[in-house]
Amino acid sequence: MTERTWQAQWIWGGLEASPRNEWRCFRRSFDHPLSAEKEAALHISADSRYVLYVNGALIGRGPVRCWPEEQSYDSYDIGRLLKPGQRNAIAVLVLHFGISNFCYVRGQGGLIAELETPSGISLPTGGDWETALLGGQLPSSPRMSCQQAFAEVIDAGGQDEGWTTGASRLMDWSPAAAVCAAGEGPWKKLVSRDIPFLTEEKRYPSRIAGLSRVKPPAFMAAIDLRTIMVPDSAGHANPVSYCGFLASVLQLEDKGRVTIGFPGGARPGGIVVDGVSIDAYRGVQPERYYDLELAAGPHTLLIDVTSGDHGSSFHLGVDADVPFALAASAQAPGGELRHPASAARLPEMTSPTAPFAAIGPFDAVKHVDHRAGRELDTDHPLYARLKAGKVSMDDPDLRGWLRRIDPRLITGQDAFGLSVWQREHERLAVPASLQNAVLAVPELAELPLFPGWDCELVVDLGEQRSGFIGFELDAAAGTVVDIYGIEHIQHDFRQHTYGLDNTLRYICREGRQSYLSPVRRGCRYLILTVRSADRPVLLQEIHILQSSYPAADNGSFRCSDALLNEIWRISRRTTRLCMEDTFVDCPSYEQVFWVGDARNEALVNYYVFGATEIVKRCLKLVPGSASDTPLYLDQVPSGWSSVIPNWTFFWIIACEEFVEHTGDLEFARGILPHILRTIEAYSSHIDSSGLLNMRGWNLLDWAPIDQPGEGIVTHQNLFMIKALRQAARLAETAGESGTAHHWLEQASSLQAAVNESLWDERQQAYLDCIHADGRRSSVFSMQTQVAAYLCEAADGERLAALEQYLAEPPAEWVQIGSPFMSFFYYEALSKLGRHELMLDDIRLHYGRMLEHGATTCWEMYPDFAENRANPDLLTRSHCHAWSAAPGYFLGASILGVRKLSAGWRSVEIAPQPAGLSWAEGVVPLPDGGEISVSWRVAGKYISLRIEAPSDIGIQVSWPEGHTGTVEHLTTARM
Repeated sequence: MTERTWQAQWIWGGLEASPRNEWRCFRRSFDHPLSAEKEAALHISADSRYVLYVNGALIGRGPVRCWPEEQSYDSYDIGRLLKPGQRNAIAVLVLHFGISNFCYVRGQGGLIAELETPSGISLPTGGDWETALLGGQLPSSPRMSCQQAFAEVIDAGGQDEGWTTGASRLMDWSPAAAVCAAGEGPWKKLVSRDIPFLTEEKRYPSRIAGLSRVKPPAFMAAIDLRTIMVPDSAGHANPVSYCGFLASVLQLEDKGRVTIGFPGGARPGGIVVDGVSIDAYRGVQPERYYDLELAAGPHTLLIDVTSGDHGSSFHLGVDADVPFALAASAQAPGGELRHPASAARLPEMTSPTAPFAAIGPFDAVKHVDHRAGRELDTDHPLYARLKAGKVSMDDPDLRGWLRRIDPRLITGQDAFGLSVWQREHERLAVPASLQNAVLAVPELAELPLFPGWDCELVVDLGEQRSGFIGFELDAAAGTVVDIYGIEHIQHDFRQHTYGLDNTLRYICREGRQSYLSPVRRGCRYLILTVRSADRPVLLQEIHILQSSYPAADNGSFRCSDALLNEIWRISRRTTRLCMEDTFVDCPSYEQVFWVGDARNEALVNYYVFGATEIVKRCLKLVPGSASDTPLYLDQVPSGWSSVIPNWTFFWIIACEEFVEHTGDLEFARGILPHILRTIEAYSSHIDSSGLLNMRGWNLLDWAPIDQPGEGIVTHQNLFMIKALRQAARLAETAGESGTAHHWLEQASSLQAAVNESLWDERQQAYLDCIHADGRRSSVFSMQTQVAAYLCEAADGERLAALEQYLAEPPAEWVQIGSPFMSFFYYEALSKLGRHELMLDDIRLHYGRMLEHGATTCWEMYPDFAENRANPDLLTRSHCHAWSAAPGYFLGASILGVRKLSAGWRSVEIAPQPAGLSWAEGVVPLPDGGEISVSWRVAGKYISLRIEAPSDIGIQVSWPEGHTGTVEHLTTARM
């Protein structure tokens, strides 16, 4: 595609180049003559994200995630929206993050746009565009998570709805400032969007599922400890560790019972009150609540926050049965009494001071998993004295360590904390009239008032959703509406999104009003809580704009087992919800393009949707991380410098599979140099024993397998063998036979080294690893044996042993912990021809999900402690694309439709009944068209029907012991 020559400049406003969580408005009003051309394309990009309006109508969002060196821009046909002979307005809301996360690398605030018509360019961004901060938006709102940016707090009293049409009464507009020309600044090159725009479909909830009256604690705050303790960490998304405290003075009017609560989880160091370390607490992990009996007067509170921190908000609350106030120590600059419990329960939007001070950090460390580093030093003598309660706040030794907290890094507008920690919760029957809020009827739902209590609704979206939450209501000024999205409720149990502040706070103006959030969220349930209401809230509607990659339901599968049919459906739905501008791991917790996950997600997509542009986009994004490391990052584009070697190997495998799927030789030739670069980088970590021996996040599965951060990890040596072989096939396709030969030789050498050093004769199996100190692992896992079989590392008696383990996993070994690992297990079982074992495993694990009401596939299996806030949780994410394996295997292995040559020019149809009496389905083809297959079994006889394009060669293979007849129909291509 020819690059555009831009006349527009990048523009911004305000005093900071990269302000934290700033929502800035831009607009350009203009006259559109009656004689104007009807064709008009608006080209636009922004840092970090934008929402575009033309004459008040929402037109689109963007840009897609990208590396700033190749900044993506969008083009919209807006000619039909312009009004000839009238004043028109283009308006843009830009959300600048001001921090790096797992989806964005920090640049600086910016907007670039211009209008193109057949006669030329007009309205280029520059000094004649206006800008203003979006009124009522709170920049100190909480971080959502380390992976994402910020939750939102909106005061509608400061909003000016007319700004998108050119009319504005409340906002302070000024000329925008030019930042740089196109191709300068952080954005070295502007590249046209390479995928279609995402869908936006208005979806109403299924019902109001619950009504309660609730009482929250008196004080709650969300604190950005990471930035307080390590200020320069805003420029990267690497994990950090720090050593220090939060400090406050708690002033009680009378003696009473006080609770210090951490609804999102406490740091391991605990708290110190008046010099005494408090050990006793209550709460279900990770929540922690300290109950204290305190006398009237001031009390010094120290919270040891020494820990690792990847970027989520720290939620801290205080409650008491007597009036109290919190103050930063008088020794901290700006310290003063704040937030009395006897005053308004909801703090003001902004505070000149914070009720806490920081002490430290006494040490801070940035961690990069693939580079050598050091551990956090917690031996500072002042830190030890503080923990022992031997330092008063006026101690001169604190000078230089005790400091004021920037009020932008703490907020009392903590909807998450108040939604999790509830002092009292009384469930009530749901009146029928409340269902009006989710029905397309003119009647409004009147929410009940509970004097002294807040009103809480549980809104059931009916299934997991992903998109943008909107509502319309009538309320009194100052009424607070908190919305909190969660994924799982069962009976009276709610699985809170610990580590993810999935909330929205909206403070109402007087009267009828509506709001549509520009922040993407994923959830099944919305917990809507009304606080500080002077009169009943009238809720007209609440909805979500479901947004995902535009893919039709081209694939299908049905069979004689109703359970498998439902499992296939939730697999397809999971995949759809995890297709945004890239594949993402999940629509709620992270929304991150994890490189390794996407290999399996692509295969599922090929069978259920048939989309190819999104796969190509994902694969091409990965080499953009080479400026950080030629090993390539495990999630991109990202500010987290993390390497999972297997994820890079899966990317290599996915590149070859994409070429085989599409027959795209141009892609093969273009991607090959990037594969060469990373193979050379990994090859430099081959040690004297011929094995891959390296530092990194050496992950394969969420299970207690032995996969240390440094050393020789067996499963990634095995997957490197497979990656080398498939890279060789891709090189051969691209016409690089010499490179292909070299990689095949390298794979053979690595295979020999694996068998020489990593096979255990006593166990007759491959051990998990050899540690960096030379110690051989005593752990044996199914994960490692599956990898060995799938990567064809063994032959002879060793191969026979692996085949036995696949069929009968030894109970004493580590078992598979996630559906992601099950994908490889199912690949191995299909390769082995044990399709009945695969179906049994699918029924067992996915059937368990359905028994718990799942509408999508879980991230992991129960009964493991890894990567979840509490080991008793069924899973962390309840919608995870790496778990949608049945969407692929039921079509490829059971229906039996597989390609035999690149681009699906020849196909094998090999039914595998595995106890089923019939099956039917459709597999979409990469260049259009489809293959439709149905079969029925009668004894050992199969009746098979195939319909496919006439230019595709069909080969039929019957399962062992079966025969049958074939009806083959053809369709012509256009």
